[in-house]
Amino acid sequence: MSDIEDIEALRAEIRSFLENAEKPTGLRNYGPTPTDADVGPGRAWHKYLAEHDLVCLHWPVEYGGRDASVALQAVFADECARAGVPRQLGITAIDLAGPVLITFGTDAQKAQYLEPIRLGDDVWTQLFSEPGAGSDLAGVRTKAEKTAGGWLVNGQKVWSSAANSARYGLLLARTGPESHRGLSMFIVPMDAAGVTVRPLTQLDGESKFNEVFFDAVELTDDALIGEAGQGWTIAMVTLGRERLTLGSQAVSMFKLHEQMMQAARDRNLLDPVLSRSMTKLWSRMWLLRFTWQRAIEAGDTGSSAFSVLKLMTSETDRALGDMATEVLGTDACVDPGDDSDAAPLVHAMLVGRAQTILGGTSEIQRNILGERVLGLPK
Repeated sequence: MSDIEDIEALRAEIRSFLENAEKPTGLRNYGPTPTDADVGPGRAWHKYLAEHDLVCLHWPVEYGGRDASVALQAVFADECARAGVPRQLGITAIDLAGPVLITFGTDAQKAQYLEPIRLGDDVWTQLFSEPGAGSDLAGVRTKAEKTAGGWLVNGQKVWSSAANSARYGLLLARTGPESHRGLSMFIVPMDAAGVTVRPLTQLDGESKFNEVFFDAVELTDDALIGEAGQGWTIAMVTLGRERLTLGSQAVSMFKLHEQMMQAARDRNLLDPVLSRSMTKLWSRMWLLRFTWQRAIEAGDTGSSAFSVLKLMTSETDRALGDMATEVLGTDACVDPGDDSDAAPLVHAMLVGRAQTILGGTSEIQRNILGERVLGLPK
């Protein structure tokens, strides 16, 4: 794909490529996280995109990326959502682990991990949240104790996306008593002795999230990313990058909105009341998109705009899912895994509630905005 300045010409080129692309059997737009069954077709699709220089768009050119503009990233995400295909194998490896390694990793770590990530060989998982420390990462209790040959890890993580199919994990662990300065970041081979992964079954029947247990897991010294005690700083970069992806993930909501409009027409339910509600949601989605573009162009991943974006994306996604009950009526009771036209909307209805929890709860985002931006008391 060439770098074209004209946005519509760029869009037309990407759309034509995706329409004519060879799509592997079983490929679906599974979103940022593949299930175990999605990994095979997802990896094949990722490799196809890599052959055409359409992965790691935001990475520096020296590491196989394109140092792509916001416009190119946004258009590619738009057109992937329209075509019903994922942008990449999974979000954690390319959007989170990759940038962290590029910024904080040693030359040896970059040489070992970046190219397999770019080619889609390795699935990664993010090992941050814990049963007692979800949105409050400063409360992480999983410990990594220094040994003569490296580190010894004990503890538990939860809500770890794709951990059951991941080769490596990005682990935030406690290496000292200080709240923030006592945290460090590690690379964990998920097949290491002492690592146990237990998939969690979601309301929609899928298992994208997992519990992960660490029982005397031995890591070598080169598993540490950056320096000991630098984990909080690295985690903030990781979460900042995660926020950057929100706008591109949100474009799938436009496709879902179109499906809901069509379902309402098919059922003769698109009266003035429902039409107004659908129009409000459509407007909110565009506001989210423009907010994302402004925030990413500013380049400050610590900007409060990302907390606003996370909060409003989650709330809008949930509202869109709730709208399915008004559009479907009794069809909302169908199995989300069947092949009916209602199934995608039922799936959206079921997973919509999770959007205000995963990646940082809406309550936490409101606290951040209230305390850090508006200066309100705790």
